[in-house]
Amino acid sequence: MSALQSASPSLAGATLNNPQPLPQARWKPRVNPWLIAMTVALAAFMEVLDTSIANVALPHIAGSLGASINEGTWVLTSYLVANAIVLPMGAWASSVMGRRNFFLLCIVIFTVASFLCGAAPTLPLLLICRIVQGAGGGGMQPMAQAIMADSFEPQKRGQAFALYGLVAVLAPSIGPTLGGWITDNFSWRWIFFINIPVGILAFLLVSRLVDDPPWIKADISKLRHMDYLGLSFLILAMGGLQIMLDKGEENDWFSSGFIRLFAFLFIFGIAGLILWEWNHKSPLINLKLFRYKNFAICCFLMALVGGVLNANTVLQPQFMQQLLGWTATTAGLALTAGGVALLFVMPMAGYATGKVSARWLTVVGFILFVVSFRYAAMVTTLDMTFASASWLRVIQMLPIPFCFISITTAAYVGMPREQSNQVAGLINFVRNIGGSILIALTNSQVTSRATWHQQHLQNTMTSASIAFQQQTQALTGFFGAAFGSPNGKGMALASIYNQLNMQAQMQGYQDVYMELSWMSVGLVVLAFLLSKNKPGAAPAGPTGMH
Repeated sequence: MSALQSASPSLAGATLNNPQPLPQARWKPRVNPWLIAMTVALAAFMEVLDTSIANVALPHIAGSLGASINEGTWVLTSYLVANAIVLPMGAWASSVMGRRNFFLLCIVIFTVASFLCGAAPTLPLLLICRIVQGAGGGGMQPMAQAIMADSFEPQKRGQAFALYGLVAVLAPSIGPTLGGWITDNFSWRWIFFINIPVGILAFLLVSRLVDDPPWIKADISKLRHMDYLGLSFLILAMGGLQIMLDKGEENDWFSSGFIRLFAFLFIFGIAGLILWEWNHKSPLINLKLFRYKNFAICCFLMALVGGVLNANTVLQPQFMQQLLGWTATTAGLALTAGGVALLFVMPMAGYATGKVSARWLTVVGFILFVVSFRYAAMVTTLDMTFASASWLRVIQMLPIPFCFISITTAAYVGMPREQSNQVAGLINFVRNIGGSILIALTNSQVTSRATWHQQHLQNTMTSASIAFQQQTQALTGFFGAAFGSPNGKGMALASIYNQLNMQAQMQGYQDVYMELSWMSVGLVVLAFLLSKNKPGAAPAGPTGMH
């Protein structure tokens, strides 16, 4: 054996570490892998865009269909629930019908459902169509990533993931802006109709350019032995979690019986899912992949990266619209500079993964997160300009490529090639779940900290405060001259109280940014737990299990 290793290290590695025969290890797609990458990225971009494009159109949708705003939010929740359920199921579905066929089926379902969403005459029908659309979209992200992973040689995989990262980061950033512009200039129905030509193009390109590698074996007989109990646990867990997170703040969290019910469903579902899937012979989700230490760490880090990314995407435009009074379009345009920066930084980070260990790139990314959040806490003020908001977005986007690409690349290190579908499904699954959790937590924390600051600032509004008395007298004179003396003092106090509320909310955002910076310090430490990998080296076989 030692003679074989010394004579041909690569042959020995393929024989000992990779359970696949050599012809499969040498498999290459029949067309340029970059054509495949751009094709699957187009489909993934369409799906990721739809997770955020409807946000700003909710008032128009609710008004058009005779529903309340609260009822209209189910347009988002229904999509996210279905999406979260299907995300980790992609590997099983691929084993039934083949990865290419499953990807094509997802495109068809998503495109047809998009048309039905745009044509829906009532809210209940729209919600049903959104569930179908979310189910179709749930398989597109992980399959696109898995196709990229298998189409490229390991040393070029980071560059491919840079393209996927651009899709995953840029799409939710421009979604609200594009959705607002379409809604204002056409109709909310067109935010769904625009998917139709993109879906048709994606279907034609995928059917012509994408093939399954030889280790992807379709077996339709698996459909008869589907893990229905595992699927039931998954539906309970993801449905409970998404509804709890989306409706928690609206219903005052666990003081509401409605929220406690869905929290129980989540805990029951996730516990049942783990226990059942771990011991099942043909599991819907291969949870035993978490025995690979590096993969488990990557999933945890990716959940937090997804959380930070999504929280960022929500917090900044929310601050600009609520406190600065900017329109959705203006707030969206302020985020555009970050997207432009990504176009330059993503390819650089992708190239770096072939030269620098994923561990060190991840550390650099999280250090940049610390810096960006502390800077955000400094510049998030009531006199923020469009230029400073744009520059802030650029700084916030700089860490994303280094963390996103390096963690995604590291997740495949040491994993058998036949598990690429499972790896992609789980890494996307935890990223989306992390995003949902941190969006809910940061929004809740902004409200909580703003309330604390409001109470603290109110303590200064007393007759003993000279500054308060002077401000009251000045405003009383101003409003009294304009609207009559009897109204002067009341309007002055109302104006001061409004300023106090805005100041408290601003400080709430600043506190959350500081909390995110401290969380990023913890992520720097966790990044050192990643196993060292030789940049650009082929992934080893099933090693590193604990």
